[in-house]
Amino acid sequence: MSRSDLNDNWKLVMNANPASPIAEEYRILRTNIEFSAMDQEMKVIAVTSSGAGEGKSTTSANLAVAFAQAGKRVLLIDANLRKPAQHHIFSVGNHKGLTNVLFGQTDALDVIQLTDTDNLTVLPSGPTPPNPAELLSSKRLEELLDRMREQYDAVIVDTPSIMNMADAQLVASQSDGVVLVVHSGKAKKETARKAKAHLEHVKARIVGVVLNRMKPKKQPLYG
Repeated sequence: MSRSDLNDNWKLVMNANPASPIAEEYRILRTNIEFSAMDQEMKVIAVTSSGAGEGKSTTSANLAVAFAQAGKRVLLIDANLRKPAQHHIFSVGNHKGLTNVLFGQTDALDVIQLTDTDNLTVLPSGPTPPNPAELLSSKRLEELLDRMREQYDAVIVDTPSIMNMADAQLVASQSDGVVLVVHSGKAKKETARKAKAHLEHVKARIVGVVLNRMKPKKQPLYG
């Protein structure tokens, strides 16, 4: 389990303040994921949340940077086709992306973009489609992920929240592992339990939980 205190400005703390306790939490999360891969391949990691606004896009971005800073070849895919964020976080274009790949309009290699972080590339979401769930359930997504497994050491996939739509379940079912982001001061325990159940329903393997905005415990005072 890892916890992180993400801000509302999608700050890449792994780049801005790599020596901070928050950055260290991301490195711990990365290490935990790597250790969980001891008994099976763990290349494609989906990131979802129990609800909207819990910090999963920032978690996805910082986790991707954490892997890249460890010398891994990393691809970050924005599969939140309804409300994408990664093109904002990394300041890349979004006129073409995952949507175009899944429609068969372009090849993934033609729309994957470089970032300012060494070893890290981004496949943005592309235009908002009328049928996100149908696209994500297509054979093309499975083929894309299989192809990217061969070309990258780690593929981080940013998805919508698990509770509101089927999108995240569709991606999770095709991923090697899932990181669940929970806002400690916002999400209710029952909602978090339901989110976990949704993932288990599609036989997704939860490899990490990020407790976001968790208040530090007060230290006792000694006289």
